[in-house]
Amino acid sequence: MDAARRANGPKYECLLFDMDDTLYPLSLGLNMACRKNIEEFMLHQLHIEESEVPRLCLELYREHGTTMAGLKALGYEFDNDEFHAFVHGRLPYETLKPDPVLRNILLSVPQRKIIFTNADKAHAAEVLKRMGFEDCFEGVICFETLNPPLEIANNMDALDNDAMIAGGEPEPSDFDGATATGNKNKIKNDLVNGISSKSRILCKPSLEAIEAAIQIANVDPRKTIFFDDSARNIASGKAAGLHTVIVGSSVLVPGADHALRSIHNIKEAIPEIWEDEGEEMEQVIQPTTVETMILA
Repeated sequence: MDAARRANGPKYECLLFDMDDTLYPLSLGLNMACRKNIEEFMLHQLHIEESEVPRLCLELYREHGTTMAGLKALGYEFDNDEFHAFVHGRLPYETLKPDPVLRNILLSVPQRKIIFTNADKAHAAEVLKRMGFEDCFEGVICFETLNPPLEIANNMDALDNDAMIAGGEPEPSDFDGATATGNKNKIKNDLVNGISSKSRILCKPSLEAIEAAIQIANVDPRKTIFFDDSARNIASGKAAGLHTVIVGSSVLVPGADHALRSIHNIKEAIPEIWEDEGEEMEQVIQPTTVETMILA
């Protein structure tokens, strides 16, 4: 069996992490604060009837993946950056504290590690900074990654090397030369062919969003583990061929291969992540001087 594994390469090559309520617990209250801000945006910026806001907020979230995506689908027009600044800019980030235990776990993981969040790049950067995880991930796939402005979708020169996922590994050859060019061309084709549009938001839990993230990160889903706190996202991740872990629950949900009450239990629950590290682990762990690159 060991000989066969060596012939086929390591069992896992990449860990794909959701961020909010996955890297930190739901109990910190950022989720509820975010919902409150969304409701205030709907009330004061979109002038939706106050009595309808809570119900509509929840219904759109359930139907479209995020309330923002649902509002766009209904035809509401607003600036994406203004929405994110209103919703995330006023969050109680001070509740997020450095987590040296999880940081050490992440840095010990020999595989590639990438954040995959529906949130915007500014929010992702703030959360990672507050928790001390700026150098723990190779890159971040976020709202702007999957929903770039149309001018960027039509002019991929804006997605040059400093905008690609990069900087997490000592040897970033996977993002250079022919491989990087091929990835960029594929991303361009996907965007121009309609992944991004003015009225439609691409986000989890849609299968299309997860498959797009797999393509952008250039990972083999059969060798990638996806961590998320949402049962819907887990089901879609499994449909996309990923290994899946539901976080924040000790009970398996449909499509989940593992259940973690806390992300801190990852080493006990999935020790095979470290089984293939061998003598090359020192070369794979990301240096602490490299910050996570956000692809947007």
